[in-house]
Amino acid sequence: MINFEEELKKFYPSLEVEDAADAIRQQDLSDMAEVIVSMLKDEKHRSDEG
Repeated sequence: MINFEEELKKFYPSLEVEDAADAIRQQDLSDMAEVIVSMLKDEKHRSDEG
């Protein structure tokens, strides 16, 4: 049987995971609403030109 308390004591997070988490937190990510508004503006701009 697995002793979860003992296994947790052995656990050390991977440095790669920590580095990735830091990089993700530092990025400026657009939410879906911003993406949709940008797409609608682009489409309106294209239709006004043509």
